[in-house]
Amino acid sequence: MIKLGYGFLRRHDLRHTGLTWMADRGVPLHVLRKIAGHRPITTTQRYLFPDLRSIELAGAALSAHLAAGRAAAGPQLVPALASGRHL
Repeated sequence: MIKLGYGFLRRHDLRHTGLTWMADRGVPLHVLRKIAGHRPITTTQRYLFPDLRSIELAGAALSAHLAAGRAAAGPQLVPALASGRHL
């Protein structure tokens, strides 16, 4: 890293960055766990660092969902059949 002018970086830092970038692009956590060679999935989770934009987008998605009101898609009650039984 020093030869490239990035003496402050460590190889391990790049693992964090690479895994985070893949997670941000939608690679599932169980796949990232395999790529990283971790056994517990919680170890992989500790490698991921969402950026501010990702956090803001998550908040905006939640706000849009809440603003849509109860008409938004979500869990629904199963209607009862004529016999009174549920599907």
